[in-house]
Amino acid sequence: MAESQAAAVSSSTLKIDTVSISETAETASAMAVTSVAAAIAAAARTGSEARVSKAALAAKLLSLSGVFAVRKPKGPTSAELLNRLKEKLLAEAEMPSPEWTKRKKQTLKIGHGGTLDSAAQGVLVVGIGRGTKMLTSMLSGSKRYIAIGELGKATDTLDSTGKVTEEKPYDKITQEDIEGILQKFTGNIMQVPPLYSALKKDGQRLSTLMKRGEVVEAKPARPVTVYSISLQKFQPPFFTLELSSCASVLELTRTKQGPFTLEEHALPEDKWTIDDIAQCLEHCSSLLPAELALKKSKPEGTHEQVLSCEYITLNETKGEDDGIKTL
Repeated sequence: MAESQAAAVSSSTLKIDTVSISETAETASAMAVTSVAAAIAAAARTGSEARVSKAALAAKLLSLSGVFAVRKPKGPTSAELLNRLKEKLLAEAEMPSPEWTKRKKQTLKIGHGGTLDSAAQGVLVVGIGRGTKMLTSMLSGSKRYIAIGELGKATDTLDSTGKVTEEKPYDKITQEDIEGILQKFTGNIMQVPPLYSALKKDGQRLSTLMKRGEVVEAKPARPVTVYSISLQKFQPPFFTLELSSCASVLELTRTKQGPFTLEEHALPEDKWTIDDIAQCLEHCSSLLPAELALKKSKPEGTHEQVLSCEYITLNETKGEDDGIKTL
């Protein structure tokens, strides 16, 4: 009897244990399914939010309009730097994307006013959106430079990138000699543009033609206004301007163009983001004359528009071949 009861208890216990294990497995499975479903839903929400975020960022990029300044380093040409800026903005907005290719096309215009040679550095004014229409005014605005020259050497390009064409002694040249001759370079003067320059002949830069060994005639002298020149440092053979020896430009930095200064307004490359440029445009709008300031406008398109780029380049000096060029 006791054995029978024990068996019954044992059987009952086994039965109860079996049911408990089965129910636990079902609960665990249900919980797993629920967790997977929740994860899928969360991923879907995250993906949707990401798409919305990217679309909003793209729309913000398309809405940028105005003029700002970037800091150009030595090395790249102004056009190469503009291309680098464009690539950074497109990469940040992840545009254009495949799903946009069937949508309405929207063009983003971006350009620069006032070319800096590859060996030069400093302020480069950039126009974006409707701001490209304001770049012509940047050419006629005043500019400020710091030039470091080297006495005793002359080069074919007039700077450190060229071949040395002449060497002369400079040991008798003093700081007073340089300061005394500066007056000849101030005021309204006639200036002959160098052959190695951004000026064009038949649509090609004179510097490009010269590097190919082609014969190039000098452009006629043109009137320029030099407001002031000062000698900041004199440590022979290095100085800021040429004198009666021979010399070449070792370093050229543009510290100001129009209302934009190198220290206060020129964005370094680590600040080439959509948000930083938007803030810079807001700040720089107050620097422009009232007749040039752009009114705030609504975005010219939505996230359903594809982005292409149009480059506008203005030459530093205006001539018969100069103007706005779309590449």
